[in-house]
Amino acid sequence: MDLHGKVAVVTGSGRGLGLAYARALAAAGARVVVNDVDAEAVDAAVASITSAGGEAVGAVAAVGDSAAADLLTDTAVREFGRLDVLVTNAGILRDRVLWKMTDDDFDAVVEVHLRGTFTCARAAAVRMREQGEGGRIVLISSPAGQRGNFGQTNYAAAKAGIVAMARTWAMELARAGITVNAVVPVAATEMTRTIPAFAPVIEEAERTGAPLPGWLRRDEGLGTVEDVAGLITFLASDSSKDVTGQAIGIGGDRLALWSHPSEKAVVFRDGGWSADAIAERWHETVGAEPETYGIPAPKAPEA
Repeated sequence: MDLHGKVAVVTGSGRGLGLAYARALAAAGARVVVNDVDAEAVDAAVASITSAGGEAVGAVAAVGDSAAADLLTDTAVREFGRLDVLVTNAGILRDRVLWKMTDDDFDAVVEVHLRGTFTCARAAAVRMREQGEGGRIVLISSPAGQRGNFGQTNYAAAKAGIVAMARTWAMELARAGITVNAVVPVAATEMTRTIPAFAPVIEEAERTGAPLPGWLRRDEGLGTVEDVAGLITFLASDSSKDVTGQAIGIGGDRLALWSHPSEKAVVFRDGGWSADAIAERWHETVGAEPETYGIPAPKAPEA
């Protein structure tokens, strides 16, 4: 995949998935703006890219408000002359069950994930439309946003909103040749290390240097951060010019297209539906096969 001539901004790219995205884009030839709230992480990330022959500069900012978004876009234009690709990866966690989640817990996560995605995408869209040569906006979502997840009211809501924004912006930016897609990644990160079924397997792989087992890579779709980066590079490239408005899952050996919400079952009644009429027919009609919710617990193969 050849990204020479393109300039990319990757938010939250000082470590983890974001760093893998930035490295992959740079390896394909893109010039990259690395962003993180941690200045040392930014410096280290830029050094790792440039030492491998890539081009990168850093921009230290906490993603969320318009000032941070403008800083990232302005850095790309000032340092490299243009902006072609935006990857909105920055995020934080403040996990609590509903009755223990504070206003600050909720607001902090929504500020970074949802508002930060909005402000950065808006700034990028303005610049890309001015350039008049199209562009690529890649929004990072999560399985939690697709299915919900225990203890993650704030995170799941923000990630679901990100997919909704991708669908909306794909329509709004189509005439400008700007594609917008959401990526739903699953990888061995600090977050997945907290999942009891995953933690010992990930720790053993890191200790021995052995690859993650096949059942984890295929059945659970969980691999390394590098396994996710190929999709980001594809979506940043000219090869994906006809891919937009999609939610695409990737992890380990699995690549998937998430379905958009649609009516699963429909029933009609002349004159409409009273509460009693719904109660009488619910289980035999639209409620006969209710949807599942929550991320299924991983199942290791029996020994």
